[in-house]
Amino acid sequence: MALDIDAVQAFVLVADLKSFTRAAEIIDTTQSAVSLKIKRLEDALGRRLLERTPRKVRLSAEGSTFLAAARNLLVAYQGAIGSFEQPQQRLVVGISHHIIGAELPLLLKHLKAAQPNLQIELHIGTSRDIRDAFDRGLLGGALVLGYDNRRQDGEVVFKEQFAWMAADDYDHRPGEPLRLATQPAPCSMRAMATSLLDEAGIAWNEVFVGGGMSTIAAAVSAGLAVAALARRVAPAGLVDVGAKLGLPPLPSREVILYSSASTPQVRGVLQTLASAVRSTANA
Repeated sequence: MALDIDAVQAFVLVADLKSFTRAAEIIDTTQSAVSLKIKRLEDALGRRLLERTPRKVRLSAEGSTFLAAARNLLVAYQGAIGSFEQPQQRLVVGISHHIIGAELPLLLKHLKAAQPNLQIELHIGTSRDIRDAFDRGLLGGALVLGYDNRRQDGEVVFKEQFAWMAADDYDHRPGEPLRLATQPAPCSMRAMATSLLDEAGIAWNEVFVGGGMSTIAAAVSAGLAVAALARRVAPAGLVDVGAKLGLPPLPSREVILYSSASTPQVRGVLQTLASAVRSTANA
């Protein structure tokens, strides 16, 4: 029995992402094309691999059995393709920590699948620092939040939605300043959030200053404070308390990809990264 390796890859992506739409984003095709690939794979195997409902996609019992073998097949295929020595390429890419959440391992997995012979050096930091490093030629690619109009050459990947997030049991006492968890200045998100509070005449107090989104999220999850976080990457268990506390709405921000990659392979990897992040916005 001959199996279409592209169909196997599509099946693994759908199994990982639990979405035909998100899988299609990763491999830069349409949802109907992914559905057709998997239908042909199921026909070839004589097994139903996925259970489809209007709201979710899940593995069938036979799909769960096949998934490990499918992963092994992809690894073997990549090993066969890479058996002839090729010069290793290197890509240094920066990503804003406002953009990356718990899906980072999945993003890295898809980057490796897109170009297994590529050495990736990943930098996580503020959008300002990442873009400045890109402007100085230190990065081959950058995925950041747009915060001014200095550069017009980036590709808008999607618009990130932000909200005032807090733990479900966060206790705010009327009349007290809003307790905030923020990044240190000059973080553009901090400036945006505090400016909106000032304009609305809402008193605030920084009670926690973190060194990255993971620390901010931890402080918020612990009930210490409220923070302006992207809905997409906010940890499970946090809730939007903006309306409840009468806070001003937070505007969306563009997520922008900058690339100086010179080879089709590296450009393809950066597009895979952008598609992978975009797919999480559609989850």
